[in-house]
Amino acid sequence: MQYLAEGLRLPTNGLDYTILAIYFVVVLGIGFAARASVKTSLDFFLSGRSLPAWVTGLAFVAANLGATEILGMAATGAQYGVAVVHWYWIGAIPAMVFLGLVMMPFYYRSKVRSVPEFLLQRFDRSAHLLSSILFAFAAILIAGVNLYALSIVVEALLGWDRWVAIVVAGVFVLLYITIGGLSSAIYNEVLQFFVILAALIPLTLLGLKRVGGWDGLSGSLEKQHGADFMSAWGGTGIGDANPLGANWLTIILGLGFVLSFGYWTTNFAEVQRALSAKNLSAAKRTPLIAAFPKIFIVFAVMIPGLVAAVVVPRIGTPDSDLTYNDAIPLLMRELLPNGVLGIAVTGLLAAFMAGMAANVSSFNTVFTTDIWQRYVKKDQSDAYYLKFGRLITAVGVLASIGTAFIAASFSNIMTYLQTLFSFFNVPMFVVFIIGMFWKRASMKSGVWGLVAGTTAAMVNYFVIYKQGIIDIPSDQGANFVSAIVGFVAGAVVMVVVTLFTAPKPEAELAGLVYGTESPDADEAPDEGDSAWYRKPALLGWGAIVLATLCYLPYSL
Repeated sequence: MQYLAEGLRLPTNGLDYTILAIYFVVVLGIGFAARASVKTSLDFFLSGRSLPAWVTGLAFVAANLGATEILGMAATGAQYGVAVVHWYWIGAIPAMVFLGLVMMPFYYRSKVRSVPEFLLQRFDRSAHLLSSILFAFAAILIAGVNLYALSIVVEALLGWDRWVAIVVAGVFVLLYITIGGLSSAIYNEVLQFFVILAALIPLTLLGLKRVGGWDGLSGSLEKQHGADFMSAWGGTGIGDANPLGANWLTIILGLGFVLSFGYWTTNFAEVQRALSAKNLSAAKRTPLIAAFPKIFIVFAVMIPGLVAAVVVPRIGTPDSDLTYNDAIPLLMRELLPNGVLGIAVTGLLAAFMAGMAANVSSFNTVFTTDIWQRYVKKDQSDAYYLKFGRLITAVGVLASIGTAFIAASFSNIMTYLQTLFSFFNVPMFVVFIIGMFWKRASMKSGVWGLVAGTTAAMVNYFVIYKQGIIDIPSDQGANFVSAIVGFVAGAVVMVVVTLFTAPKPEAELAGLVYGTESPDADEAPDEGDSAWYRKPALLGWGAIVLATLCYLPYSL
């Protein structure tokens, strides 16, 4: 397990702790205030679908701007350089716009309470159950990453043992989510968004001042790592070497398309925020509103990582006792005066709670509505499911405490997250995208697409990459390839299975497939069976070409 360096302790005083205590009181106060509005299970899981777009939009971006985002992206900046911008400008913004304009109408009009429930309407019970189990499992793993990220900060702040920090932090998040449900999580995320920025902006500015501005930063890092370290696209030609270990093709296809769209369009921790909006217009605007700050947040998480690579040139190497994950706590200790340090610590704790709350609240919704209510305890009262939702929230937090120790084995938690996304989000995305745009996709193709996508991604990572069958330069590069392979395998299997199994009756597809008639007047008109996305042969050959392109660069 990776532990924080012994010397990395933050010089906090009474002022810093006072700021921190005030924040915790406000967070719990919001939880108790939100409790008054939680009268039904819909209130607990989706805030009664009553929130305005500006609230859900800020909550949408804050749910993603968790401790894993801040510590992980700063770690990625320290390890790979300016290439971290790809995770925002290529790996986030286009998919967020696509979610708002194309996918939210399908989600919102179908009145689903979760992403797997949409698969039930489009495919069948087997696809629904498998996707629910995969998502619940992934949500617990990702919540554990947030717990581990927080423990890094708490250890630096208080000197607590890692396991103590993980348990105490998990219990606190459990309190405010269980009390106020999704409304408590969302309103706290709006507050946390501004607190996080108040922490990151001073750290970024003081960090730049410490290393002589952008010119001083660039000069130092280019001398240490070469010019490509300070260039997003430098060295990404096929066959060229670069810090990220990926070429332009795998960046665009693996990150920009498969991982990005897989995460932003099917990750219920994000989609749940938009589903809680008061109407379809607000739901569509939620990811669009979130996309604007997302454009600029990259600088506030990337620059501290770059600065840390200058301040400690050997960070993350065997010669140093600091991992890449320590970049942010290191700069907090080195740069921030008391008072500002308290705000920064509060901001990181806020980021952790935003990220973990998003995953735990999505886990309790999926487990309660998609697994327990549909397959275990049917036709119970609404009060029963509300009570069970609170109970399973506690179970989810306890499970997250366990998975936090898995995350501790990775020196860069963002690499670990991308690995999880390639295993779980990408297969779900391919099933969604084919199901939404190809009316002929059969009921049974959904579950087999999920199985094939998940299996192929895992085989690529654990066998082809880890066993050295194909030389892929880095874990991140392997994640991009795994994502492409998982997408291709899922698509090919869905097309093949569809050719031999019965389609869903067309009358049951209204509003679930692009181009089908819908009760809503603004639904897009039917484009007919001649549309490109309805041709299974084209989909199959396109997937095979993608697979070939995916491996070809590593064999040159």
